[in-house]
Amino acid sequence: MPDLNDRLEIVDALYRFALGQDLKDRELFASSFAADAEVDFRPAAARWGGRPPLMTGRDAIVDTILALFAGRVDTTHQVTNPRVTVDGDTARLTALVEAQHLLSPDHRTHALLKNRYDVALVRDGDRWLMRRVVIENAWYTGDPVAIFG
Repeated sequence: MPDLNDRLEIVDALYRFALGQDLKDRELFASSFAADAEVDFRPAAARWGGRPPLMTGRDAIVDTILALFAGRVDTTHQVTNPRVTVDGDTARLTALVEAQHLLSPDHRTHALLKNRYDVALVRDGDRWLMRRVVIENAWYTGDPVAIFG
């Protein structure tokens, strides 16, 4: 059942992305990305007036996101409604991701985001890596500016 295995591995790339952030596990987080990956959080941030840059390159993405939260923000991510399309060695994944962000010293300051993810992936042996991630916000509560700046 290679198609079923591919689909599981494709969704696992997004799980590695989410859990790697929550655990602040650099290796796990980095394992979700291709070396030439892009993460575009601009559509989501535009909802509250944020203007982050397009993040490019696995190491820069990992460094930027983990540094933004290190010692300052606690996160929990939930991935739901994954839909996968496979085309040879490329794939597309859409999913909903609910991301809770809490300031570490005072969890009363928080932002809960429900985001739509549109992900392009590439095959890397038996696993799949995210090459392009576009994140759009469906709704939020709390104070994203306090979390993201």
